[in-house]
Amino acid sequence: MFPAMKLLLVEDDPSLRDTLARALGRRGMAVSAFAEGRPALAHWQSEPPDVVVLDLSLPDLDGLEVLALARRRGLGAPVLLLTARGTVGDRVLGLRAGADDYLPKPFDLDELEARLHALGRRRAPAAAPAPAPEPGAAALGRLRHDRFGGAIYCGDRPMELTPREASLLLALMHKPGHAVSKERLFELVFPNEAEVQYEAIEVVVYRLRKKLADTGTVLMTLRGLGYLLKAAP
Repeated sequence: MFPAMKLLLVEDDPSLRDTLARALGRRGMAVSAFAEGRPALAHWQSEPPDVVVLDLSLPDLDGLEVLALARRRGLGAPVLLLTARGTVGDRVLGLRAGADDYLPKPFDLDELEARLHALGRRRAPAAAPAPAPEPGAAALGRLRHDRFGGAIYCGDRPMELTPREASLLLALMHKPGHAVSKERLFELVFPNEAEVQYEAIEVVVYRLRKKLADTGTVLMTLRGLGYLLKAAP
């Protein structure tokens, strides 16, 4: 028997919040619901969820502020933004702040559940003591992929990566020094997600590049070819 998915729901509309908490609870999720960003952030830090559903319009902190604070604190749970804002610019802002998915209101409950389970499956494994490197495991600079546990380490410390950042980094680590096309990376990072804008891969690259500082690697953009990861000079 698999444990219930731990879901953190942050939504200021009391009717929608209560409806979602009940509906998702009946579908086997353990839902912790909050109306404001600050208490939700404190709960997120003290009791890490598997997935977060975050509204952008909150009465205390804007949802993007909550998300940015969480990522700066190393909180890596996948985040689905739930909002009435539907423009491409808002989606890019959310992805740039560290979101993993975006669902505009109104939405279908079955679609929300499917996306939450997809995010849960892509969740990076919990940190564990770093095992010895295995033959054939991807490694570059100070980075190493534990192919059994699934985590990516910098030295002996597991990296705090969102599922999409981890998918992108792993694809590049397995072809060190070789360009991987933007098209191929998009397929790996956003599988079967036709509603996602193609430019979203650039946002994931932007976030990942900042996290690769001091890892002994460089993520390069090769115009017309894609992206390349190589050891730092």
